[in-house]
Amino acid sequence: MQNYSTIIGVIDLRLKGISYIDVQGKYGVGSSTVTLIMGRFKALGLTLEEMRSMEPDVVVDLVYPPEHRRRKDVPLPDFKRIRQRMVEMGKRADLAYLWLAYKEDNPNGYQLSQFYKLYNDYMKKNHGGSDASMPVERIPGEKLYLDWVGDQPKLLADPCSGELKKVHIFATTLAFSSMVYAEVFPNEKMSSFITGTTNALSAYSALPKYLVPDNLKAAVKKHNKDELVLSAAYADLEDFYDVIVLPTPARSPKGKPTVENHIRYLEVHLVEKLKEGTYTTIGQLNEATKKIVAAINSRPFTNRSDIRKSRTEAFEKYDRPQMRPLPNGTYSTCDYKYFLRIPDNYHLEYDGHYYSVSYTLKGKPAILKATMSEVRICDENNRHIHTHQRSYRPFPRYITEDEHMRPEHLYNKELNAHDGAYYRRWASVFGISMAALIDRILRSAKHEEQTYRSCAGILHMCKGVPKDAVEETAAKCITANACTYSYFKKALGQVGGSRTQNGTKKPEGLPAHDNIRGKGCYL
Repeated sequence: MQNYSTIIGVIDLRLKGISYIDVQGKYGVGSSTVTLIMGRFKALGLTLEEMRSMEPDVVVDLVYPPEHRRRKDVPLPDFKRIRQRMVEMGKRADLAYLWLAYKEDNPNGYQLSQFYKLYNDYMKKNHGGSDASMPVERIPGEKLYLDWVGDQPKLLADPCSGELKKVHIFATTLAFSSMVYAEVFPNEKMSSFITGTTNALSAYSALPKYLVPDNLKAAVKKHNKDELVLSAAYADLEDFYDVIVLPTPARSPKGKPTVENHIRYLEVHLVEKLKEGTYTTIGQLNEATKKIVAAINSRPFTNRSDIRKSRTEAFEKYDRPQMRPLPNGTYSTCDYKYFLRIPDNYHLEYDGHYYSVSYTLKGKPAILKATMSEVRICDENNRHIHTHQRSYRPFPRYITEDEHMRPEHLYNKELNAHDGAYYRRWASVFGISMAALIDRILRSAKHEEQTYRSCAGILHMCKGVPKDAVEETAAKCITANACTYSYFKKALGQVGGSRTQNGTKKPEGLPAHDNIRGKGCYL
């Protein structure tokens, strides 16, 4: 069973005409899974936008009905024994044959595609996988590979002590022309990676069909919060540039041979050249890097029969005509922060401030994205929830929208936000008697703040009540010297009961009229 993001992503890519192989590579699923998702999507008769508007759990249940889901107690094949049988069979080795034997013993066991995947995972983990490699046809303008240079050279000199500090070099290369881009950063944080990506696309002045990034450290430590943060960052890039992100397999250099070869090339031709100079700022390093990379791109290939001639020439002749123009505007980088659960007070902390979401979302995961001007909050599937203006003032620390609060919390906020002058002004709207009543209540306690709840209760009670009825009730309370919430409530009920639906007083007796005989007629 796949999660919401995979289901929506597979449908989206297939509707765009993306091949099965590329869809499988992006989401790490088999062809049978893609076929199953698309088959059930068509059978539902819904549009992609309609599915996106649904709750994630509903979408998963639609594609994977609970009665069709695989049981979690499926027996795992004995792959050690299966590997031994494959060796014994030699050239006649047939994994499908061994799967049939497994299914005879376990009728409810794994299907063939999942059996293949589990076996390949076992082989990679215990036997290093297969040494055979497949030639890859590079298509002009299709893929841009991204990675960090493995060597972290000490190139940045401290202007005071002269001590050399390590720097990190971000590099990209186009699959066909091999045209490279490189930029120096002080760290390998997500913000640096995103900035490097956007700067690289600006340098190429064109968009490929796919971005193929390496698996960053933040994404491959564990299946925890960092993985989701990375997915959110990639999703934002996809949305802005309208490209497809295809991360390479973890710990698999063969999944990105183009960029790996150029990384090794840059470790010599770029890093060694940079070591010849002295730099005290990142800006100086990047100026030198730009000149060296330009020379590398214009350098002819050693193989004279290569139709590309040089990286720059191949880019202009083959890659650029197949690439799309950049979108209007500039992509703004975000600082990502993931929350396993929204706290009970339904506020998310960032930079010493707390930003609200609806109280109904407490306990659920969330992603916070902070720019210089905004704090955007999304759910675990990267769907937008709310946007706040980012606060830089020390107070207030809690940035709260009224519609996010529980009704009782909003009522308490109102009580704490107003003083006696506020309640006097509110009471004066109704008239002199009401103003006098509220004034007496405010003066009745040793501390004025102790009466705010009574004032608020009385004034809220008067909403929708005619002003003359409110004034009459207030006058009764003053005359009876009973200026309290409970007496006002009782008196207002009596006044309201003596009035008609339009608010006028009910007549005390029958109206005088020529056609009505009085009681004297019956003596």
